[in-house]
Amino acid sequence: MNNYNTLQFEKDLKAMNITLSNKQIEQFLIYYEMLVEWNEVMNLTAITEYEEVMKKHFLDSITLNQAFDVTKECTVIDVGCGAGFPGLALKIAYPNLKITLLDSLNKRINFLNAVIDKLGLTDIETVHGRAEDFAKAGKLRETFDVAVSRAVANLSTLSEYCLPYVKVGGYFIPYKSEKVRSEIEAAGKALSILGGSLEKKIEFTLPDTDYYRNLLLIKKNKPTPNKYPRKAGLPSKEPI
Repeated sequence: MNNYNTLQFEKDLKAMNITLSNKQIEQFLIYYEMLVEWNEVMNLTAITEYEEVMKKHFLDSITLNQAFDVTKECTVIDVGCGAGFPGLALKIAYPNLKITLLDSLNKRINFLNAVIDKLGLTDIETVHGRAEDFAKAGKLRETFDVAVSRAVANLSTLSEYCLPYVKVGGYFIPYKSEKVRSEIEAAGKALSILGGSLEKKIEFTLPDTDYYRNLLLIKKNKPTPNKYPRKAGLPSKEPI
């Protein structure tokens, strides 16, 4: 493995009150190398420069500690996980979390499985499929303490995909950028119908950047009606 300078990453971790062992930092470096290698033959990320990946993908993913007690043992599903942000990064940083990575593209799942095998991670599984399909009764519906997503979709649409996976009493925590106020207002009806409510909004910037982030702590108060999520395409075309 190349000799990477990790001083900035370690400084950023300290600024966000995150403590990683040398082994965990090494795991992130292996993840980075595999991401760049696989990205040459398939589209995983537009960001490939080392410092940017470490901050904008890895650090950003593991800032869940700003909104949630990551020291607890709990089950977490990352809906539309892509190249593993935030779910796989969360597993590396917080090994106590039991993670499920859900994505509709099989080649991304193959990449994630390769990284999981290489790093020797346990209590993490990948699921190939659409969010709408696995949220059905008898599958993964309402079986998780937490759902996370960094996917690019408006909050109404994302809530319809993610809240059905969360147990009553659990949380859906989307990662959002600065343009979130109007999204929250527009999603009020959807959250109510889907059984959730916004409990808290945590705002911060990533260290030494103007990269503005919001973590929304959405509490699941009651079961999601069985008709949600609707069939493929509708949540994005016709948000609740």
